[in-house]
Amino acid sequence: MIFDNALMPDQIRIERLEFRSRCGVTVEERTRPQPLAIDLELDYRMDHAGISDDLRHTIDYATVARRVVEIGTSREAQLLESIAEQLFAVIFAEFAVDRIKLWLRKLHPPITDITASVGITRERTRLAQYVLRADPHPARFLVQQLDRLPKGLVLDVAAGRGRHTLFLSSLGYQVEAIDRDEQALAQLLTDVRTKHLTNVTTQALDLESMPTPNLGKDRYEAILVFFYLARPLFPQLIHALKPGGVLIYETFLIDHHLHYQHPRRREFCLEHGELLNLTSRLRVLHYDEGPHEGARDGESAYTAQLVAQKPFTPGATA
Repeated sequence: MIFDNALMPDQIRIERLEFRSRCGVTVEERTRPQPLAIDLELDYRMDHAGISDDLRHTIDYATVARRVVEIGTSREAQLLESIAEQLFAVIFAEFAVDRIKLWLRKLHPPITDITASVGITRERTRLAQYVLRADPHPARFLVQQLDRLPKGLVLDVAAGRGRHTLFLSSLGYQVEAIDRDEQALAQLLTDVRTKHLTNVTTQALDLESMPTPNLGKDRYEAILVFFYLARPLFPQLIHALKPGGVLIYETFLIDHHLHYQHPRRREFCLEHGELLNLTSRLRVLHYDEGPHEGARDGESAYTAQLVAQKPFTPGATA
């Protein structure tokens, strides 16, 4: 029997945590601290199979409360939104929570007709926090399809400086990044160390100079390819996916070349429907082609977008 609530996150609620803060648009309002209050909802996941009476296995709400008070009382701010943003950053960085919802308010606002409080409510997930602050940003298509990405080993093809490798690694994925640009991979490893990530490996590999590049067999839970097109590589990509593994692919359509002369050579662009033909042995979960936002340069581009899964049936793919 499956219980629905077994998959629901645990939640900690902190109600009406009060502190005094110098917050106000005018200098006069910031001259002396005024009382603020905050309510917090923190979603997290607890391993109920190994539940114990040990505080280390949950979120220490006393520590959370202390950090909120430290942040709220240690700085001057014009807007409640500014305090909320700092709270999001610190709580996500220091505690294993997946979602934060807060209600932050002034208990005695300097407005005659308001007899109770005035404030803001905000809600954010850990994923949204990462995407908001990531530089460079991961492709929007990858973020949109993240729920289709199985946990496990991921191959990032033509990774460059690794915007997608860093993104997925920060979410707990083990990522192998390959690219022919050794300097780009060196910078990626520097960024990995700076961000204290440990689940990334790199390999300098020129896929186009190899007659039959060997990416392994049934090795990866997912393979990413963004804005790179080498048609002879597709059989190896499919071969390297585990049964049930997912290919996420986005690159330029011929329309982009015709409209903007980029890429300069039209053979670096897909014809309409071509990506479906190249991956015909996979089961299509999502496909779209046309103008899309969130391409490599952050502007609209004509692309083909695909999410496809390798069948579980033995012998269904090469």
